[in-house]
Amino acid sequence: MAESRENDIVIYGATGFTGKLVAEYMVEKQGHGLRWAMAGRSADKLAAVRDELGAPADTPLIVADASDPASIKAMAGSTRCVVTTVGPYQMYGTPLVAACAELGTHYVDLTGEPGWMHETIATFSDHAKASGARIVHSCGFDSIPFDLGVLYLQNIAQEKFGKPCQSVKARVRSMNGEFSGGTAASLNATEAAVGENPDLLNVLLDPFSLTEGFTGPAQPADNKPMEDPDMDGAWVAPFIMAIINSKNVHRSNALMGHPYGEDFTYNEMMFTGPGDNGKAAAEFVASHNPLQGEHAPAPGTGPSKEARENGNYDILFIGKTADGDEIRCAVSGDLDPGYGSTSRMLAESAVCLIEESADLAGGLYTPAPAMGEKLIKRLVDHAGLTFKQEA
Repeated sequence: MAESRENDIVIYGATGFTGKLVAEYMVEKQGHGLRWAMAGRSADKLAAVRDELGAPADTPLIVADASDPASIKAMAGSTRCVVTTVGPYQMYGTPLVAACAELGTHYVDLTGEPGWMHETIATFSDHAKASGARIVHSCGFDSIPFDLGVLYLQNIAQEKFGKPCQSVKARVRSMNGEFSGGTAASLNATEAAVGENPDLLNVLLDPFSLTEGFTGPAQPADNKPMEDPDMDGAWVAPFIMAIINSKNVHRSNALMGHPYGEDFTYNEMMFTGPGDNGKAAAEFVASHNPLQGEHAPAPGTGPSKEARENGNYDILFIGKTADGDEIRCAVSGDLDPGYGSTSRMLAESAVCLIEESADLAGGLYTPAPAMGEKLIKRLVDHAGLTFKQEA
């Protein structure tokens, strides 16, 4: 059984930029009192990172390589939970999900790749249910603040109105920090996959492609700049991560039995400001992809510690019931979203999954149905996130 294995958590990809941040966070938290290990392709590089971070000298080091399925299976069999930062997941992640689903090993990742998630859900859900493996995708900036932000708002709506909000808008009011190089690599890998399999485009365009057969109502447009009456007429622009966050929110609703309603709508955009300046900014955002071109972040690189600590983000959620009652909530983070905050969210997800989710059955999940309010509390207590209701 997974509960009796030699490690509680293995950080796979610990020598990469984000994996190293996860390991650093575990060192800062004294490993949360857990038995944790570092894994990657090179024993020498793992030892160097361990020493650089000041991790205990007896921290286990595991050599594992995505191109060697036997090493991946051995790593998965050594631990209760794998934390993986090794992407693009559609290129390197499937053998690990397969091993975890077979062996009953719990799993968290950072994927924002809906085509790959669609594939893993179809292929490994039954295996994970049978083995008891809790496999949770998208445990970073995509999609924890959005997925848990909607859950938080809907829980307040139930308490206040006795019913859910039929519609929720997410508006990214500020975001100071860089997208990760891994996100850029995943986008490029997805575009290449669509080139090889045009049918994948249908998965990417369908907001309900991860709900396993359920199809809800037409969703509000979020693909062009517009003036938003709920933002006092200020301008909003398409948000590049909406393509994955929206799918995860709808999957969460479906996995939980549709507590938001089967007629629930959700959209997600970026606030750019009022007037002509806001319009110009919205048009620029709509025409510019920060994950492509010569200035796109490179995999394995990232901002300095100072830049990470100076980063932040703030997301407004506006929910309305079918009767027109309104609730506004906000989720914010005190580090840059793509690296500093993401690494903490990933680590806390793993700890929550093995320490506070014993009643969770095996299967493939999004964060809200897997850990919900327990994870919200951990993120507030330990990871610098804030969830609050606004007037």
